Amino acid sequence: MQTAAIIPSRYASTRLPGKPLMDIAGKPMIQRVCEAVARATLVDRVIVATDDQRIFDAVRRFGGEVALTSVHHRSGTDRVAEVAERLPCDIVVNLQGDEPLIDPELIDQVVRAVRDNPDIYMASAQTLIRRVEERSNPNVVKVVTDRSGFALYFSRSPIPGRFTAGDADTEPLDFRHIGIYVYRKDFLMRLVALEPSPLERLERLEQLRVLENGYRIKLVTTDYDAPGVDTPEDLEKVRKKMEELQS
Repeated sequence: MQTAAIIPSRYASTRLPGKPLMDIAGKPMIQRVCEAVARATLVDRVIVATDDQRIFDAVRRFGGEVALTSVHHRSGTDRVAEVAERLPCDIVVNLQGDEPLIDPELIDQVVRAVRDNPDIYMASAQTLIRRVEERSNPNVVKVVTDRSGFALYFSRSPIPGRFTAGDADTEPLDFRHIGIYVYRKDFLMRLVALEPSPLERLERLEQLRVLENGYRIKLVTTDYDAPGVDTPEDLEKVRKKMEELQS
């Protein structure tokens, strides 16, 4: 089965404009993401999908594969689907372009969850929330799952709530979502044909469209805990972490 990783990347981020091109230890962030994804053993091809000429040119300069997409897409998933539609692949990895420290082994784990299970059409990842302040941070997306590891809900608000002590505190239940999605290609095409859903609009979380339309998302649990980049503070944390890894 052929697996293509497509990284949606846009310049006009509301919280950190131009972040794909911001320097992280001598390389633009989008290059750091591409290099990490390329180290995943189950990924056959890595492509950046962008509507911005500056990002397109930057990817070409470091030798990456890049596709220029429509400026009218409502979401990163739509951008990924435009590129995936014309590729000869079976599985599509959608990795957010603000995860420069993503673990290649985690990518393989999520790909494997779809590749090896015919009844799973979409998978993602979660990790335990280790810092109290993350529970109330709207930039940290929270997720809860059922006992089989399928998502029940994603939110920018703290979930689950905390109304009682006791048994609820004996088992770790607070997880944050990691911005990686793996789809069977035919399911991705079905997904982008659906209209944005009410909860998706309310939370500004594309994955809620899947749940609201009755489909399932399998969550792989990992110890991976590196931050994504949503704010200038996040960027500084990632820069320091990358410098530590290279020292």
